[in-house]
Amino acid sequence: MTDTETPPTIEPALRTLAMPGDANPNGDIFGGWVLSQMDLAGSVPASERARGRIATVAMDAVRFHRPVYVGDLVSCYARIVKVGNTSITVKVETWATRRHDVTNVKVTEGTLVYVAIDDVGRPRSVPSDEARA
Repeated sequence: MTDTETPPTIEPALRTLAMPGDANPNGDIFGGWVLSQMDLAGSVPASERARGRIATVAMDAVRFHRPVYVGDLVSCYARIVKVGNTSITVKVETWATRRHDVTNVKVTEGTLVYVAIDDVGRPRSVPSDEARA
């Protein structure tokens, strides 16, 4: 992986700054913070596709490529890769724009699975594409 990579051309589902309160004593951002940003980003297209409530049920194949530092602009790009009867699978790539040299680097990627749920938290069917129109 080189520093000349470019982020996806789609609009990010989430953008935020990595702050000192999210870092360990060495100044690296905690991996759990990055995972929570990925979950938030993945939930954007999943909840839109589900047309309602969803719950995260899995994070698969999460890979940390590089650290995130305090002051980095963190952008998460999310796209739906599979829709099942009750589940929606979303691929999330997390990129950091370094504050000192403005380079973009892929820091994390993974696949998240969400389940559409009803008002009491039971799985429900994901509406068909035709129902979305």
